[in-house]
Amino acid sequence: MPKVRTTPDLILVVVTVILVIIGSMMVYSASAVWAEYRFQDPYFFLKRQLIFVGVGLAAMFVTVQVDYWRLKQMAHIILWICFALLVIVLIPGVGLVRGGAQSWLGVGAFSIQPSEFMKLAMILFLAKYVSENQKYITSWKKGLVPALSLVFIAFGLIMLQPDLGTGAVMVFTCVLIIFVAGARISHFMFLGGIGAIGFVGLIVSAPYRLQRITSFLDPWQDPLGSGFQIIQSLFAIAPGGILGLGFGHSRQKYFYLPEPQTDFIFAILAEELGFLGGSFVLLCFAVLLWRGLRIALHAPDLFGTLFATGIIGMIAIQVMINIGVVIGLMPVTGITLPLLSYGGSSLTLMLTTIGVLLNISRHIR
Repeated sequence: MPKVRTTPDLILVVVTVILVIIGSMMVYSASAVWAEYRFQDPYFFLKRQLIFVGVGLAAMFVTVQVDYWRLKQMAHIILWICFALLVIVLIPGVGLVRGGAQSWLGVGAFSIQPSEFMKLAMILFLAKYVSENQKYITSWKKGLVPALSLVFIAFGLIMLQPDLGTGAVMVFTCVLIIFVAGARISHFMFLGGIGAIGFVGLIVSAPYRLQRITSFLDPWQDPLGSGFQIIQSLFAIAPGGILGLGFGHSRQKYFYLPEPQTDFIFAILAEELGFLGGSFVLLCFAVLLWRGLRIALHAPDLFGTLFATGIIGMIAIQVMINIGVVIGLMPVTGITLPLLSYGGSSLTLMLTTIGVLLNISRHIR
């Protein structure tokens, strides 16, 4: 095995901590009014978020210490556990329904979202499979079909919840891994055509998805319905200006923007901290992605390269989709902003995956 460095990538550690701190502050600011109204405790969401931060940091510490090739040995077990959870969450009376999606399993006073952990499990499995079968990656039957079959089975289970946003992030990330491994462009063009047809089918099969598309193109067609979130998000960003209204002085969190501590937390951040605050957060994400890309390029083996590529690709895709939705460039998808949005499963997953990146960085050439 390659010689282990004494310390992981310190720049990645610092930027991760900065984003977690900013996220915790903004979760409090964005949720205090709603928490006071609903739970008579303005710190309700902050206290739970800090618990999630603690669990996530503990998971990150473990994954930093456990050599990443040991995860390779456990890839199949982790994948089948996540598949089992995706099936269990669909059982009536077992899975919890929130926002029209049966995507959560209750654990005491908290809940987990199995589809979030399936993203990491699928990245791990695919990195292992492709690294061991790279000579077949240009073959349709021996390479792509076996690699993608489990991906689309998992996507189908996630869509039964339904959760198009999480499923799309998983599929795009897996396609990125296969592309980096050297699959043929012609195969991707064919898969892109199939994906476009499937996407149209998903939109036609669910009228609310068509409403999201039309509201994205012109939210003012239904300002109190499907276009409401996008309009309120833009109303939050616009007054922020260069310096913002000041921390804690958001207007849109006063019951205008629904649950602003989750998917639309960047809108509240831009309103309170302005263009400079939003730009600083984007700069932090850019640094995080740069360090992750550097780790992927210098990993000591193909598995480490593909694993790191999948992790950094997943984070980049989520950041682009979330901020694209918030500023009105994409339809509403329900994707959280990594490390900033409120949510136990998402935050724990992100800190765990960054721990894997840090572990790989201890072995880079």
